[in-house]
Amino acid sequence: MTPALSIVRPGLLTTIQDLGRVGHQSLGIAVCGALDPLALRAANALAGNPPGAGALEVLHLGPTMVVEADDVRVSFVGPRATIDILPDVAAIRGRPVETMRSVRLRRGEVIRIGSLAGGAALYVAVEGGFDVAPVLGSVSTDIRAGIGGWQGRALVAGDHLPLRLTSASRREESRIAGLDLSLPAVVRAIVGPQGDYFSAVDIAAFFASTYTVGAGSNRMGMRLEGAPIAHARGHNITSDAIAPGSIQVPGNGQPIILLADRQTTGGYPKIATVISADMPAVGRLTMGAKIRFESVTAEEALRLRRLLIEEIARIPERIEPVRNGVEAVELAPKLSDHNLISGVVDAGDWIT
Repeated sequence: MTPALSIVRPGLLTTIQDLGRVGHQSLGIAVCGALDPLALRAANALAGNPPGAGALEVLHLGPTMVVEADDVRVSFVGPRATIDILPDVAAIRGRPVETMRSVRLRRGEVIRIGSLAGGAALYVAVEGGFDVAPVLGSVSTDIRAGIGGWQGRALVAGDHLPLRLTSASRREESRIAGLDLSLPAVVRAIVGPQGDYFSAVDIAAFFASTYTVGAGSNRMGMRLEGAPIAHARGHNITSDAIAPGSIQVPGNGQPIILLADRQTTGGYPKIATVISADMPAVGRLTMGAKIRFESVTAEEALRLRRLLIEEIARIPERIEPVRNGVEAVELAPKLSDHNLISGVVDAGDWIT
């Protein structure tokens, strides 16, 4: 039997994402990938995977999944979430599991992820990864193009996501400590590339305003609501390339931050561009969150980018074993499998 995670309920929007389909925008193919690549990398580190392995990206409300493998190691990285492990699909109550850690589950156990709190995206990685074929070097789901991930779409009830491993490795579980996945109140950006389509007064007003993340936001773009921005030279330009974090201003004057599933070109002027170091935090923003923008130079953006790279490099250093809580049978064999008459077993060896 092929090892898999069976989807009972898919959640609001659950897709397979990695670090993106890089290098094909000239062909009109979107990059896609994780909204929060920092959290994705951390989830893979906890699961023992390469940093860019495909994982489940869960937005706002999570799925319910059944383990169809001998056992599987799963990690959860992201905001606070209601995560329960149930003994079977008929069970109502289970044991809670916190985020920012890994856990080993057995065949028939159920992962139930409820609503997220304090962030939009949770990443669920499995040891060994999902057994799905890459498209143009990536397993990221591009919903609009219908490629990548699982059948080029978000998960639906009845899906069986194949796993590469039939069982998990025997090691203690781990957690990641001190990783900052908080929501930003201030997002740093560089003016342009179409700064000349706005007056100096309106650019200053943009950076002085507070915006609310609107309900029309999705993986393609984050729609912001606030004081409209006036155009000095009209709201249409000759279409040009779209970078991650481009802030378009369409005719209604309400800015849009373009995200992972962004189009490759666009014809609205871009008042500013979010710096790469802040894009993972932007990907965490929930609907209704309030942000403002701070103007920075390209030199400052490069400095902050280097700090993000250093933070990514420190992820393995933040991983520590889980030694508290009674999840003894997760990693250890059953007590009945051992002859305890001739010796003593240290209880500490059975605690994960």
